Amino acid sequence: MKKALIIFLVTVLAVILLSGTAMLIKPDIASIDGDSSGVLNPAAMGSGRPIVVMVENSLAARPQSGLYLADVVFEVVAEYGITRFVTVFNTRDAAIVGPFRSARPHFAEIARSFDPIYSFFGTYPECYQYIESMGMYAMSAMGDRSGLSSIAGICPYWRDWKRSKVQEHTAFTSTLQIKQRAQEVGYSLDGGGIPFEYKADAPAGGVNNIYVDFWTAAYAPKGFNVNFKYDPASNSYQRYMGGKAHTDYETGQIISVKNVIVLTTDIEGPIDKYKHMYVRTTGSGQGFYFSDGKAVQGTWERGGVTNPFVFKDGSGNTYKLNAGNTWVCMVMPGKVGWE
Repeated sequence: MKKALIIFLVTVLAVILLSGTAMLIKPDIASIDGDSSGVLNPAAMGSGRPIVVMVENSLAARPQSGLYLADVVFEVVAEYGITRFVTVFNTRDAAIVGPFRSARPHFAEIARSFDPIYSFFGTYPECYQYIESMGMYAMSAMGDRSGLSSIAGICPYWRDWKRSKVQEHTAFTSTLQIKQRAQEVGYSLDGGGIPFEYKADAPAGGVNNIYVDFWTAAYAPKGFNVNFKYDPASNSYQRYMGGKAHTDYETGQIISVKNVIVLTTDIEGPIDKYKHMYVRTTGSGQGFYFSDGKAVQGTWERGGVTNPFVFKDGSGNTYKLNAGNTWVCMVMPGKVGWE
C-alpha cells in the first residue's frame, strides 16, 4: 500500500512540474544556437532519440493527455475516417500521454522518419512484421503472438478507468517511463533529434484561420474538421476540432502550436475487411506551410521510409519552421484552406 502511494505521489509531482513549465510554448530564442541571419541550428529542437507515441482521437478519447508537450504531431486518418496522432517528443517529456493506441503501417512509416523509439499499443500480425522490417526500436504494449515478428510487449502503460468505461480508451503511458524501459532493454537514447530546419520568429502576417478537412471518399464522420486560429500575441496557432477548442486533459489549456503544416497525399480505402486505410507517406506532394501568420505553398518529398520528410517552398528552397512545436496534417488534395 505504501509503495503504491509513493508511486502515485511521484507521478502527480511529475505532472505538476511538467504542467507548470510547459504553458510557455514559445521558446527562449536568445538561448538557442543560431547565426546573425536568424537561422537556427537544427539542434535547436533537441538532440537525442525522439520518443514517438500513438495517441487516439475518437470522440470518446477527448480531451487527450500530453499532446501539447510534443515537438511534432502528425494527424492522419485511421479506420472509419477517424484520425489518430503520431506524437513525437524530444525536447520535453510528458508524464501522461494518451489514450495510447495501436499502430498501422502508415503511422509506423511516419515514425520511422524520426529514427525514434516507436511506442504503440499492439497492432495486427502483418503490421508487426512490417514494423520490425523497418529497423527501428519498437516498444509495443502487446507482443506479437503470430510469430511473424519478435516484437514483445515491453512498453510500460497503465489504465485509467475514470477516463472511460471502454477498455480501448483507458490506456496511458509516459515518455519518462518509456525512456527508463528503453535503457533497461538496451535501446540507445542517442539520436539525431528532430530532422527539420528552424528559424527565429518573423513579423506577423494576416492569415488568421486555417481549416483542414479529413474526410475521404469512403468516410466523412462529424467532429474531425480542424481549425487553427492565429494568435498574434504569442505568434502561434490555437487548435479547434469539430468547432470546439482542443484542450489538454490535465491543464485544461487549449493546444497551441508554432507551425502548422498540411501535406497532400494519396489516401485510399478501406483496403480490407478490417476497414484499414492506405496513406502514402513517401514520394512527393503539395505542401502548405503556416508560420508567423503567413501561408506558403510548396511541396514535400521523402525518398523512402528511412528518410525524413523534406519541406520546400514554392521556389524549391527548404522551408524553415519557427522554433517550437509543429502540427502536421496529411490529407487528400483540396482539403485545406485559409483566410
